[in-house]
Amino acid sequence: MRIGILTGGGDVPGLNPCMKALVYRAIDFGHEVVGIRTGWGGLLNYNPNDPKSKEKYILPLDKMKVRTIDRTGGTFLHSSRTNPSKVKKNEIPDFLKDPKEKEDGSNELLDFTPHVLSNLEKLKLDVLVPIGGDDTLSYGERLHREGFSVVAIPKTMDNDVFGTDYCIGFSTAVTRSVQFIHQLRTSTGSHERIAVVELFGRNSGETSLISSYLAGVDRSIISEVPFDPELLSKFLLEDYNNNPSSYAMVTISEGASIIGGKIIEYGEADAYGHRKLGGIGMITGEAIKKLTGKGIVYQQLGYLMRSGAPDALDLMVATNFAGIAMSLINDKVSGRMVALRDGTYTHIPISTIASGLKRVDVDELYNAKEYKPSVRNVLGKPMFLY
Repeated sequence: MRIGILTGGGDVPGLNPCMKALVYRAIDFGHEVVGIRTGWGGLLNYNPNDPKSKEKYILPLDKMKVRTIDRTGGTFLHSSRTNPSKVKKNEIPDFLKDPKEKEDGSNELLDFTPHVLSNLEKLKLDVLVPIGGDDTLSYGERLHREGFSVVAIPKTMDNDVFGTDYCIGFSTAVTRSVQFIHQLRTSTGSHERIAVVELFGRNSGETSLISSYLAGVDRSIISEVPFDPELLSKFLLEDYNNNPSSYAMVTISEGASIIGGKIIEYGEADAYGHRKLGGIGMITGEAIKKLTGKGIVYQQLGYLMRSGAPDALDLMVATNFAGIAMSLINDKVSGRMVALRDGTYTHIPISTIASGLKRVDVDELYNAKEYKPSVRNVLGKPMFLY
C-alpha cells in the first residue's frame, strides 16, 4: 500500500517521533510512505501538473529521511489550519481559480473536497494518516465519509479531542508549564508580587487546572467557570498574606472569562471558525493590581508550552499510537482513530470526535467557589484525571 501522512493545526512535541515510528513500521510491513507538507493546505495547494508544486508539497519518506526527527519537537512536515471544505475566495490557489469569475469581495466559503480527493487519487495513495486535533481530524472524518480510507491520530496540547483520554503533546505542555511556574516563583517572591500566568488551552481549562494542581499554585482560573475579579483578588490577597515569602500565584486559561463578560478574542476567524485567544491574563492582572494594591508579574507562557522536544510520556504515546495506526492499516481497517481509554490503548470510530466536547469535570476536579483545583478522589480516574 501507499500511505500518506500529514500534520495539521498547532505543533506539539511528539509529532516527529510519531511520524518516525509510522514510517519505520510501514516500511517494515512493505508499504510506501508519502509525507504531505503543510497539512490539509498541502493537498489543497498541490497542483499535479506542476513539478515544482510536487517538490514543495509532496515528500517521499524512508527510514533515512526520518532517522533523527524524533530528537526534536514540532513537525518536520510543517502544518497549517487550512480546511479544504471552507476556502475563502482570496485563498483559492491560482491554478484552481476560474479566470471568468471576477473577485467580488464576498465572504462565500467554497468546498474543494473534490479537488483533494482527486489529488489523493493522482498521488496513488491508498490510505491517509492525519495527525491533529479535533479540527484537523474533523476533515479527516469528512474524507472517510467520502469513501477514502483514513486512520487518525489525536494530538493537541489542550488534550481536548473527544473520545480519547490522552492526546499527543499534553504531558510535555504541562511539564513545561510546571517548570516555568516554579521558575517564576523566584522573581515573584523577590519582588513580593502576585503572579498571573496565562496558559494556552483554548476552551478547555485542563492545562490551567492540571498545571496549577501539580505546581501547587494558589488559585486557578479555568475556561469552564467564569470568575469574579474582586473575589479572586480577595483570595489572592489572603494567599499573599499567609505566605511567609509574601507572594501569591494564579494560573488562568486563555479561554477564561469574567462573569458577565466575553472571552477575549481577536483577529479574523480561521478556516475552522476560531479567532485567536489571549490577553485575559493581562486584563485580570491589571484588575488584581487595582484591587489589592500589590505589584503584578504577568506572564503568558504561550508557545513555550508546546516548544522543544517531547517528554518521555509523549514519546511513549506517540510511538504506540503510530504502532496501532499501522497495525490497523496493515489489516486494511479504516475510519478509526487511535486512542487511550481507561488507561488502555485502543481505537474508536473517527466519527466519535464530533459526538461531544471534552471539558474539565468541574464538580469532580474544581472548587468553583474558591477558584482552585479540588481533587478529592482519584480512584478509578484516568491518569490525567478525566
